[in-house]
Amino acid sequence: MPTWIDRLLGRERKSGASGTLYELARRTGGSQVVRDVQGLVRTGYERNAIVHRCVRLIAEAAASRTFIATGPPGRLLSSPNPDQSGPEFWENFYGHLVLAGNAYVELSALEGQPREMYVLRPDRVRAIPGIRGWPQTYEYRAGEHRRVFERDAVSQRSALFHMRLFSPADDAYGYSPLQAAAAALDLHNAGGRWAKSLLDNAARPSGALVLDNAEGRLSADQYDRLKAELGDVHTGAENAGRPMLLEGGLDWKPMSLTPSDMDFVEARREAAREIALALGVPPLLLGLPGDNTYANYAEANASFWRLTVEPLVRKTAASLSVWLAPWFDTPGTITVAESEAHHDG
Repeated sequence: MPTWIDRLLGRERKSGASGTLYELARRTGGSQVVRDVQGLVRTGYERNAIVHRCVRLIAEAAASRTFIATGPPGRLLSSPNPDQSGPEFWENFYGHLVLAGNAYVELSALEGQPREMYVLRPDRVRAIPGIRGWPQTYEYRAGEHRRVFERDAVSQRSALFHMRLFSPADDAYGYSPLQAAAAALDLHNAGGRWAKSLLDNAARPSGALVLDNAEGRLSADQYDRLKAELGDVHTGAENAGRPMLLEGGLDWKPMSLTPSDMDFVEARREAAREIALALGVPPLLLGLPGDNTYANYAEANASFWRLTVEPLVRKTAASLSVWLAPWFDTPGTITVAESEAHHDG
């Protein structure tokens, strides 16, 4: 007998029409999922509480770290544009980076001097590789607006900053952590739909109407009337417990949930832990029950800052130093302020 996973998730894989993250990753070998940012956002950030909370935790924690740079670079990093403060700007940057594996920043300059920075949506940016396979130019599209970013061959200045997570099989784009957790993400979402469907039917399994008469079958009119009555009168949470009036030799045979079907709660928890670990967030910080990896919350929090947030922020600081150096006569080095006490748990 097929399990709840087979009936919900497996049916979607066979049809191929639902566009689940798992199916997309399996069909394309992974490369397309990275560039389908809207699919990642819809399937993960907008429809999955675990992904949403993990991305918020990483983005807000990383954005709270302060970059240290003297002179004009310091002002640019702390106040990037008139519409955003530094934390707001970097929260957007890190959010895109974690979700899509790629993050882009446009630098606006006046008379060769950097003035403002803006975060660009990764789904609007396309890398155009050169003869060696590395990105040579970038194309940005927003509706009818199109812009091409090229690096100046003499000054090595580029108005576009591209930061990507490590991808072993792609020279142009980063690898999204959600792609590694694609099966767990679809499993967790399918479990949520299963639980919602079960609650809509009064948290009871379905059953079967058995016909016990000499003819052994219903007429077309009887079948249509019975189907309409079941749909209108006996389904949904508001109809829970309503008695059913049977006639003509019909008998109701309830069906019980199998032990494998009852495992969906634990399966969702395991999927949630897998998603959290792929994104670098200790499951204990999300309140997931049954996770005893860390002795206490403080230890899990310290591990989150030490193994996820700090490496990400320091990598960003080093990349910004390289990108901004050609724009300033004395750019210096961009560093990160020392961790506050609460970062260490």
